[in-house]
Amino acid sequence: MTADRMTTGRPAQPGPGNAITDVPGIRVGHYERLGDGWASGTTVVLAGDGTVGAVDSRGGAPGTRETDLLVPENLVRQVHAVCLSGGSAYGLAAADGVLRWLAERSVGLPVGQQPHEVVPIVPAAVLFDLPVGDWGNRPDADFGYAACAAAGDGPVAEGCVGAGAGARVGSLKGGLGTASVRVDEFTVGALAAVNAAGEAVDLSTGRPYAADAELAGEFGVAKWPAAPAQGLPNGGTELNTTIGVLAVDARLDKAECRRLAVAAQDGLARAVRPAHTMFDGDTVFALATGRQPLTDDERAADPRFGGPGRAARLDRLCTAAAEVFARAMVHGVLAAHGVAGLPAYREVWPAVDAL
Repeated sequence: MTADRMTTGRPAQPGPGNAITDVPGIRVGHYERLGDGWASGTTVVLAGDGTVGAVDSRGGAPGTRETDLLVPENLVRQVHAVCLSGGSAYGLAAADGVLRWLAERSVGLPVGQQPHEVVPIVPAAVLFDLPVGDWGNRPDADFGYAACAAAGDGPVAEGCVGAGAGARVGSLKGGLGTASVRVDEFTVGALAAVNAAGEAVDLSTGRPYAADAELAGEFGVAKWPAAPAQGLPNGGTELNTTIGVLAVDARLDKAECRRLAVAAQDGLARAVRPAHTMFDGDTVFALATGRQPLTDDERAADPRFGGPGRAARLDRLCTAAAEVFARAMVHGVLAAHGVAGLPAYREVWPAVDAL
């Protein structure tokens, strides 16, 4: 077990499912198509009432929708869902299906007198996976709708599912991963679709760059290999993007929520090398469900009164955000299987299952 860098003297622990759905009020659904010329999909994170949203984008080639709404000084405060999809800019259409699904249930920002007069707030981001399947096969609104219909608050499927179906990370098949951690009375969870220009694994040894972030033996590898990669395809793709969601059950404002998204990008940078390139659109959303106050009372926000200080508690959550996002990325890589000639990690280093 890796020592907890957030709490001196006490080991950190994942949530019960080691998934973003350990955060109360968060549900996740996938829909993907693999085979017959398809290798793409959509993942939806549904948020409960009162969830505050924020976003941070660090790559030079992002594909996003509704992110300006999340700027702290802008009007809209609450987010109803986040849509992550393959298909590059075409895949942004998947968010239309998410809006339709939510609108049918009268979930959204009230803009009229009747219950159905709402506008769902659904920020979205896409990754580039067009060359993995046939060019014309990409997610549309039906993918987003189906992902919503499949959403639940239990275990989250990983690997070549949802937005990770056609993902690629450097020389290897990428995928979708998730993880969680308990910090004080809070739960922090992450979900990442790993599709980076950089490598997530040291190809000279087979060790993931973020392997040291592991908690409680979660990666299931008794000993990492120490052998160079063999038989990888020549070159990678220079059009990529890792996208994901960070969630916490703390009550935060939009600016504090954005700090979590910024911190999660640190975890992304620990997990792939290089990160945030001009050819990546690395984008992370942050959701704060507001189930628990960050401090017990207003006086606790001021360290002069003996409390831990609001800023100090937020900083602990940010530290957790970086580590849990890195862990989610490792899970995404380890859970993937080969697709369309892209080898998966366990196919290049099969010994990890025997060590």
